[in-house]
Amino acid sequence: MARSNKIMVPQAKEAMERFKMEAANEVGVNLKQGYNGDLTSRQAGSVGGQMVKKMIEAYENSAK
Repeated sequence: MARSNKIMVPQAKEAMERFKMEAANEVGVNLKQGYNGDLTSRQAGSVGGQMVKKMIEAYENSAK
């Protein structure tokens, strides 16, 4: 079974893009619109890690 990271709902794609930019700003990584392949692995990992951290916090807060 093939998996895909495609976001099917356009509004969700826009929200995820804003979420990613917000997380990048919080960890001090300067993202630009479009291609960001020039980021180091450390920078990309810190953005992804911040996104996961925020998602876990939001889940924990909603479960209370």
